[in-house]
Amino acid sequence: MKDSGKIVTAMLAGLAAGAVLGILFAPDKGSETRDKLNESLADLGDALKERAEEQFDQLNEFKEKILSAVKSKLSKAEDIIEEEIEEHA
Repeated sequence: MKDSGKIVTAMLAGLAAGAVLGILFAPDKGSETRDKLNESLADLGDALKERAEEQFDQLNEFKEKILSAVKSKLSKAEDIIEEEIEEHA
């Protein structure tokens, strides 16, 4: 999971850098270049926001799995303790 996140982040950074360089070296008017640059940066921001939301969702799913496993273990431990108490009472 960490490697795929790094790969996606590197790809997004590469795409952003390529887009910025392409726009800066394009033979357009300054206002058109600024508009294209602003649009590219907005797209990058949207992509980063989506990626962050995906990571947050994955983290929440992982948290829920851990909580479920811990609750299950605690329940089993409580059952064992109750059985031991009943046997020795």
